[in-house]
Amino acid sequence: MRRLDLRNLAPSAADRGLTYAAAVPRAEVDVEKALDTVRPICEDVKARGVDAVLEAGERFDGVRPASLRVSAGALADALGALAPDIRAGLEESIRRLRLTCVAELEQSVTTVVAAGAVVERRIVPMQRVGLYVPGGLAPLVSTVIMNAVPAQVAGVPGIALTSPPQAEFGGLPHPTILAACALLGIDEVYAAGGAQAIAMLAYGASSTEGVVCRPVNLITGPGNIYVAAAKRHLQGTVAIDSEAGPTEIAIIADSTADAAFVAADLISQAEHDPIAAAVLITDSETLAEAVDAELDVQLGSTKHVDRIRTALSGSQSATVLVRDIEQAIDVANGYGAEHLEVQTADSAGVAARIVNAGAIFVGPHTPVSLGDYAAGSNHVLPTAGCACHSSGLSVRAFCRNMHVVTYDEAALREVGDHVVTLAEAENLPSHGTAVSIRTQR
Repeated sequence: MRRLDLRNLAPSAADRGLTYAAAVPRAEVDVEKALDTVRPICEDVKARGVDAVLEAGERFDGVRPASLRVSAGALADALGALAPDIRAGLEESIRRLRLTCVAELEQSVTTVVAAGAVVERRIVPMQRVGLYVPGGLAPLVSTVIMNAVPAQVAGVPGIALTSPPQAEFGGLPHPTILAACALLGIDEVYAAGGAQAIAMLAYGASSTEGVVCRPVNLITGPGNIYVAAAKRHLQGTVAIDSEAGPTEIAIIADSTADAAFVAADLISQAEHDPIAAAVLITDSETLAEAVDAELDVQLGSTKHVDRIRTALSGSQSATVLVRDIEQAIDVANGYGAEHLEVQTADSAGVAARIVNAGAIFVGPHTPVSLGDYAAGSNHVLPTAGCACHSSGLSVRAFCRNMHVVTYDEAALREVGDHVVTLAEAENLPSHGTAVSIRTQR
């Protein structure tokens, strides 16, 4: 990986965030440009429904499924054929994530603000959600779990999941993805990917035989640039979790870190995509040299070596040299990585000072790969620096807060004059009248 030396960079406290965000580059992804491709696809799906989805799948995925919706038989067959060890891994991942989702699920809260005046903050699950699971360079079966489990724990009654059709499997999504759906009890599954799948979820899709897919309220799940662009285009028609970009890993490491561990973790995320970002932030040139040496050794036995080399040598990846761990923390907070590992002498202390990251992995025995599959955390996380304002997917994303207000007559009389006064101050007298007509009888 190339070197980026920030040791002589010393911005003021007020400027650190923007300075370091600009200093550490990311992959260049032009979602706005992709919108030009996505808009006509979405409008076609809106106008022609199922036929447009199937035709787009044939054009982009090289296969036209016999049916847009996956049959119950195909789901059962996929689960029946699932290797026992993979099933066991999926079951353990589900169990751990379900535990954290249950713990994080907010409860309704009732507040008595005065005698006879009650405000309830009611937690209401989304009524119908669409989950997107990519199927490009890798069949991301773990993403089925990361999307579905929090939705189920939230109590969402309607869950639709879509994943690209695969020519290799006769136009069905990857069988491991189907098996995971069956294992979770998700029976509304579609063989559709890309922008057309997002449009199908947002608008719904019908055929000459009637409605095949009903519109959803929320779409979650990562995808390629066209999926991100479709989410941007359709936001407002439907809620979205985020516009997920290329995956990122940043590692804060000092001289105490194990170079083999650091190299393996950088490689693991570079394996996702040729434009994945891998960033090492260190105050130790000795460690940087050792990591470079380990990368050379480990790449010799890595399966997706070309993809990984492209990612590690890209402009979005670098070893960032800093003066000390204090500066490393500032750089990490400025960068706002999707995944941030901390492998230092005081990993917990450093992690406690991180405010911008999708998820933090603390210590030498907590690799990002653990979070990808079975830590109990969610791997659908904000990318492209969005961790400074957005959170990873959780059970909360599938819930809405709704205030339920109940006042009796005496409670309204007690506060009514204040309401009338404030309404007059805003030159909205009829607002006040709606109160006084009740209190002046």
